[in-house]
Amino acid sequence: MTIAWRLENVRVVRGGQEIVHSVSLEGIAGSWFGLLGANGSGKTTLLRALAGRLDLIGGNCWLGDQMLPDRLARVRAVGFAPPSDLLPARLRVREALALLCPDPSLLAARLGPMGVALGIEALSEAWIGACSAGQRQRVAIAAGFAGGHDCVVLDEPFNWLDPVAVFDLKRALRERVATGLTLITALHDLITLVDCCDEGAMMAEGRVVRRLSSMDLERGRADPLNFEERLIGWLREGALVGG
Repeated sequence: MTIAWRLENVRVVRGGQEIVHSVSLEGIAGSWFGLLGANGSGKTTLLRALAGRLDLIGGNCWLGDQMLPDRLARVRAVGFAPPSDLLPARLRVREALALLCPDPSLLAARLGPMGVALGIEALSEAWIGACSAGQRQRVAIAAGFAGGHDCVVLDEPFNWLDPVAVFDLKRALRERVATGLTLITALHDLITLVDCCDEGAMMAEGRVVRRLSSMDLERGRADPLNFEERLIGWLREGALVGG
């Protein structure tokens, strides 16, 4: 197994406060890594740092055998779905995605079945400012794949999507992972963690409180109700320890 990404003792500050405290994690190439935690646990901050949207004040980030010490290097190396509320409201969907991939044929190839699952073609002429929250989320996810990266970070990608869109997107993401994509997602949904992810971790108070191996998730698929109860217990315990 090849390690695709690795964080070593990463520390991140936002708003003058240290949010992520000496986190070390790694993920396998061609796998889906799920990061679970309560609101305020540090998931989003950690993933934004990994994707180069925030600086590290300590530690190192590696992609493959290359250390990426600065933000720009990580921006170039990692695909990232921007927050949907920050998409440019005065652009059409196709115009916004063209900022990331000007060639429509190349964009279609990079999205592949993902574009179909997201319904991007039907949205292409829509003004982003006129789109619903779910439609903007679709565009944001497409933006994460428009750069053609082998490693993509998605922060709670299923928010605001209807059940059909969630089903189609999960299937499309699993297909991409099966063909070599390395995917890292923050999640609140325990069912998605168990059903879709290959490995994962749980965060509380800016720290990793538990790693979830492929065997842990396999056991969860075999007995989801019991696994959910155990996960909630670990999250509560982690929050108490972190606090």
